[in-house]
Amino acid sequence: MTKRWISQRKQDGYYKLAKKAGYRSRSAYKLKQINDRYNVISSGDTVVDLGCAPGGWLQVAWDIVGPGGTVLGVDIQRIDNLEGVRFIRGDVTKTKTLEEILSLISKADVVLSDMSPNITGHYSMDHAKSVGLAESALEIAKKILREDGNFVVKVFQGDLFEDYFRTIKSNFSFTKAHSPKASRKQSSEIYIIAKGFKG
Repeated sequence: MTKRWISQRKQDGYYKLAKKAGYRSRSAYKLKQINDRYNVISSGDTVVDLGCAPGGWLQVAWDIVGPGGTVLGVDIQRIDNLEGVRFIRGDVTKTKTLEEILSLISKADVVLSDMSPNITGHYSMDHAKSVGLAESALEIAKKILREDGNFVVKVFQGDLFEDYFRTIKSNFSFTKAHSPKASRKQSSEIYIIAKGFKG
């Protein structure tokens, strides 16, 4: 991390808001904005967050579902305990991780993925890796979502995006590409909001 990056982050409005509110990441506000607009998570839902570290999305999901719901986070990095949240340390590209998820929940109402690859600086490579992670998230979602469930996934824009978007569209009754206000203006990330899993 460069001094310039650290300085920019400290000046970032959402970073400041996240620190003040006790969220573990500024990206918490991306999920809050997505849910305010598209209502993907409701009270009492079972939510699975893939690539959940450092835990900002888990905190937002738990605030929404409440004590009657379930929030399960999955990541290759261990995260500190969050009250009310279950956690699996695992790689979402591995079958073993899917089996562990299914050992804790029977079906999910919502699957979230804010995963990003390790950035190389080579855009075409980073884009391809991002789509690869998004494809893994979709495969898990197709196996654990209840019929009519919802899916939110981040992906970097590029030449592979349209094919991936069409694949999601074929599995859900509503799909929309969306960039929340909390996304940085220079970022190539975009979120696909998918509702009404066809099963």
